Amino acid sequence: MSRRILPYSLIFILLIVFATSCGTQKGGGGQLYDPKEVAALSRKLGIPLSNVNKDDDKNMPLYAEVSQWLGVRYRNGGLSKKGVDCSGFTFLTYQKVYKKKLPRSSGDMAKMNMQKVSKKNLQTGDLVFFATSKNSSKINHVGIYLKNGCFIHASTSKGVIVSHLDEGYYEKTWKKAGRVR
Repeated sequence: MSRRILPYSLIFILLIVFATSCGTQKGGGGQLYDPKEVAALSRKLGIPLSNVNKDDDKNMPLYAEVSQWLGVRYRNGGLSKKGVDCSGFTFLTYQKVYKKKLPRSSGDMAKMNMQKVSKKNLQTGDLVFFATSKNSSKINHVGIYLKNGCFIHASTSKGVIVSHLDEGYYEKTWKKAGRVR
């Protein structure tokens, strides 16, 4: 008799464990992340974030990672927090947050097989590309879209910063955006 009960007991225990572990909520009352931590990230990045927004919830690893890079100085060819360039920052962030390996240069990233995305349909994590040199057709700058028109990138003059797509310079040098598959 105990041989028959044992399999049913194991199934019952597994069902209880499964039922109590499902769901994405991290806290009670519909809160997905600690409100103080989310508010601090929101202030640091300059974008509205909510601890009860499911889109913000799924993108919190990106927001947390890029916030740690803010203020890191620009260094051509750099790949560390001692100095980083735009493609190096994007390369490292994608590797850490999404476990995806991108090409090392912004031009090569722009040539990747990505889903084309219009400015009005950008989603958090999309790549945004610009042509900032005198040769206005050659893509030489990349950033990562955050939300509400804001993107993060390594600026040659200010290091890693958050900028807005509607800023004159970025509006003028905009080339395209893509969603990495």
